[in-house]
Amino acid sequence: MKIEQLYTGCLAQGAYYIESEGEVAIIDPLREIQQYVDKANANNAKIKYILETHFHADFVSGHVDLAKETGATIVFGPGATTKYDIHSATDGEELKLGKVTIKVLHTPGHTLESATYLLIDENGKDHAIFSGDTLFLGDVGRPDLAIKSDLTKEDLAAMLFDSLRNKIMTLADDVIVYPAHGAGSACGKNLSKETVGVLGEQKKTNYALRANMTKAEFVKEVLDGIAPPPQYFAKNAMMNKMGYDTFETVLKTGNVALNPVEFEALANHESALVLDVRTQSDFIKGHIPNSIFIGLNGGFAPWVGALIKDIKQPIVLVVPEGKSEEAVTRLSRVGYDNTLGYLEGGLEAWKKAGKDVETLDSVTVEEFAKRAKADSLNILDVRKDGEYQSSHIVDAQHLSLDFINEKMNEVSKDKTYYVHCAGGYRSVIAASILKARGFDKLIDVDGGFAAIKETDLKTTDFVCPSTL
Repeated sequence: MKIEQLYTGCLAQGAYYIESEGEVAIIDPLREIQQYVDKANANNAKIKYILETHFHADFVSGHVDLAKETGATIVFGPGATTKYDIHSATDGEELKLGKVTIKVLHTPGHTLESATYLLIDENGKDHAIFSGDTLFLGDVGRPDLAIKSDLTKEDLAAMLFDSLRNKIMTLADDVIVYPAHGAGSACGKNLSKETVGVLGEQKKTNYALRANMTKAEFVKEVLDGIAPPPQYFAKNAMMNKMGYDTFETVLKTGNVALNPVEFEALANHESALVLDVRTQSDFIKGHIPNSIFIGLNGGFAPWVGALIKDIKQPIVLVVPEGKSEEAVTRLSRVGYDNTLGYLEGGLEAWKKAGKDVETLDSVTVEEFAKRAKADSLNILDVRKDGEYQSSHIVDAQHLSLDFINEKMNEVSKDKTYYVHCAGGYRSVIAASILKARGFDKLIDVDGGFAAIKETDLKTTDFVCPSTL
């Protein structure tokens, strides 16, 4: 028996490869499926099952393409309905894979069809669970993402309580837990940085698995502090349910080199968004007017999903040399399939063609602190709510990047703003969005709040009321 976790850091997502006696099961595959096909071929094995723990909301799964490529059976939990062929398993159903058995545990709560897959080894011993978004390390799945359900999030949270107590916590402490996500995913609020654990440790440390916890306490604590889901979640879930264009088609149409004239004409004719995925320092030094920055080196795909409202938005790319295929691939992972091409030769080619280039004003933290002490500045903090509440510069205005499109009217075009986040990535995203909407008095604070804290600027820290 062979188990391999295939973890994708930018999505904080774990897919899994299980092999026994030349038969393979892939759990929660990514959109680009060739990696799974190649791995099976290298081991002279055949992919028999594609197991989906639920209809994923935070990424587009590769299950449809992988089934077409390999002939494998797509398996979902009880009650799942799709526009393509699947096997909707029954609770307790056992799937044979070589010498091992995979038992389907229906664990509704995160979604109605959510399933946990229990791997039973050659000797009949419970070895591991692939828990999807039902159980994470340190947390459990959010119960507010079910597609077109008449049930409330409280109803689903109550279901999740029962699923955890009746199906998962009854298993032995030495059962390995392989979750679908780790820290950084918006599918939970307290996920561990670890991506593999054991059930006994979770029973001891996971707040949602407390032995003496009532259902009412569970519902309250699981729902407390959940931020609204990113807008693309429902759209990705629907794509996973209904099907989508093949990844190869998306890559072929999106990974097209365009010279500056073609690039500009296509952007204008198709009303395409110019998305600059280089580093923030490159964007600051020079960029195409009205382009939006979301760099590949940060949380690229989730920020695209959170900030670009139309999942079918035509996009043309400004990329670092050799990164066009990666950019198109990572866009497709969250369902943004309408990439039309990239600027061949990058910004240098754009400049040589005589096209306009703009820059973004930026100052060091030291210069920012100097100016802040000498004068009253308009400071815009674009970190998340919890970060701002924990500690922020006195009198700084808060405008979380997550909601910048909805709350842009809280910022004045007549004022000069010094924009900062925690480290410098999100502030440039925010500045690029504001700049494209006509806010031209923006100054980025290089280094962000982490560096600001090292200066003697006055900040305010949150104190938990229970400690007063």
